[in-house]
Parts: sequence; structure tokens; C-alpha cells
Amino acid sequence: MEIKREKTIVGFIGLGVMGHSMAGHILAAGFGLHLYNRTSSKADDLVEKGAVLEASVADLAKKSDFIIAIVGFPADVEEVFLGADGVLENAKAGSIAIDMTTSEPALAVTLYDEGKQRGIHVLDAPVSGGDLGAQNATLSIMVGGDHQTFEDALPIFEIMGKNIVYQGKAGAGQHTKMANQIAIAAGMVAVCESLAYAVKAGLNPQTVLESIGQGAAGSWSLNNMGPRIINKDDQPGFFIKHFIKDMGIATAASKRMGLSTPGLDLALSLYQKMADKGLENNGTQALYKLFQ
Repeated sequence: MEIKREKTIVGFIGLGVMGHSMAGHILAAGFGLHLYNRTSSKADDLVEKGAVLEASVADLAKKSDFIIAIVGFPADVEEVFLGADGVLENAKAGSIAIDMTTSEPALAVTLYDEGKQRGIHVLDAPVSGGDLGAQNATLSIMVGGDHQTFEDALPIFEIMGKNIVYQGKAGAGQHTKMANQIAIAAGMVAVCESLAYAVKAGLNPQTVLESIGQGAAGSWSLNNMGPRIINKDDQPGFFIKHFIKDMGIATAASKRMGLSTPGLDLALSLYQKMADKGLENNGTQALYKLFQ
């Protein structure tokens, strides 16, 4: 598909913590942007800048050349893509539909197969980088599906991210995101333990972070979530409830493959304790509360 910014219409579904910024970058790049969000007021500022708010997913799908969705849970993905009023029932043949939600690899394969039957090209393209990556257009984007479709969609991906890698056939993007989440899961436990130790030892955690963040212990989580922990900022760059969802998907997939994941299992159990305390809408860095 040839992309011409003055003619190509991008439909964007899901204006949450990350989606809103991602959609904004597409609009700023000069594309016609059509939006759908369950809470329509979240689109107000983008509409003021020229985006078009649609009343339904079906209306958006019928008018768009590219359709991007980043929603909450696999059930939301199923509704958006597979429902009677969803993307695949209403999109034009030849259009490209991209699920950027972190979701189940098997569901990504289903979307691809269902799309192919209708002449719609489907990619699974989950992202990593949180709210900061979305705001700064520096997301890592992991893509599964047909390589030619990936190439066609690359100019759109490049508006939202910096590290964009084709991983393989349908579902490969989601499997890659599971590997990403497994790496982050135990890492967040370590970040919280490390800063809790520093405080208990009577150290200035900010000064400690200046040292260890630049050494062998340095990581994205330590250097980006560490300052939020120190500043007692629990606002979500990524919701605990969504992280629990991701870890649950990764745990189930690992078990099916016969893989033992004790670090992932521990992290999931600790984050579940946070949810049990009613903190599921906090950011993942709020795990630190368990160590205070």
C-alpha cells in the first residue's frame, strides 16, 4: 500500500495513557485521523486539532486505510476486531489493521487468519516504553504478520517509535512482548528491593540511583521508574492491572511450552497482592509500597 499523507486515512481506537499520545503523533505528521474511544471526551483535544471522532468502530473501519487499536485486555481486542460492529467485519478489502495491544499470541493468529479471509492485512505490533515512550515517540514496536504488510506499515510505525523490529509470522510480535514483560517483571521487583535497601541503610536514594543507574545494574526500569518511586509518584505510565494481565498471558504461554518461570511467578504474586489492596490502577512502580 502506498502511503500519501494527504490522502491516507488512519483510524485509531483507544485513547488511553499511551494511545492518546500515539494518535497525536499521527495527526501531527499530517495524516487524516479518525478516532474511536469509549469515553469520547478523551478525544476532545485531538478533535480540536483536526481529528474526526467516530460514533463506532464500524464507522471508523469503513473510512480508514490503516486501523490501529491499543486497548486493555484480550476480550477488548476480540470485541474491537471480531465483533459484528468490529474492524474485520467493516474494514475495506486491502486495508491494514494493526493491533498494538499487548494480547494473547494465539488471538493474534486468529485475527490474522480472519483478516486474510476478508482481504484485510493484519499485524500484531505490541509496544514497550510506557507513557514516556508514547509521549516522546520512542516506543519499541515488535511486529508479527506478513513481511510485506510490515514494510507497508513502517512509515506509520516510524511516527510512533524508534526501535521497530519485524519478528516473524502472525503472533511473533506478541510472543516477543511476552519475553519483554518477563524481563521487566523480575526486574521491577529488584528495583523496588534495591531502593528499599538504600533507604533502610540510611542512604539518599537519589544519590544511590546516580551511581547504580550508570553501572552494571542500570536498566530502563531503574532509571525511569526509580525516580518516580523516590518522588512517591504512583501515577500510571503502565497500569498494575495491565501488567498482571500481561504476566498472566506469559505464564500461561510458558506452561504450554513446558517452561519454568520462577521469577515471573514471584513478580505476578507480588503484583497480585497490590491488586488485592485495591491498587490495580496505580503505576507498576507502586510495587515499592510492599517493601516500605
